[in-house]
Amino acid sequence: MSKTPQKTTTQAADEAFIPTMRELVRAYQAFSAYSEAHVRQFDLTPAQFDVIATLGNTNGMSMGEIGEKTLITKGTLTGVIDRLIQKQLVCREIPADNRRSVIVQLTQKGQQVFEQVFPVHIAHLKERFETLEPSELELLKVLLSRLKQAF
Repeated sequence: MSKTPQKTTTQAADEAFIPTMRELVRAYQAFSAYSEAHVRQFDLTPAQFDVIATLGNTNGMSMGEIGEKTLITKGTLTGVIDRLIQKQLVCREIPADNRRSVIVQLTQKGQQVFEQVFPVHIAHLKERFETLEPSELELLKVLLSRLKQAF
């Protein structure tokens, strides 16, 4: 339990960081909706796109590596990979030298989807990020990093 004196609900509602927190959430929601709508045009969910983008330009990764590099929880990741296998976009390989490991790789079809969708989606996002000055982007990156470190 914190040793900070208990605040009233009115005092808590007046905390200076609350408008910033709300703006952060609204910005994320706007970004997420904009990105998701575009990705869904390619018959992919945001999580499926995240996996394909992560596996692109690699020889494959373990489930653990994919989990570390994406924003997908371990429980959800298995289902995402299963659905990408059904779409024939990825495959699971068991390396001969480590039978307990599983490597997920893009199939040829998955590589084609990556090569078609990834640059188009990045260009789609770039249109919005270009509305900010380079110095604003750098400041935003620094401030978001500092905020992340606070948690």
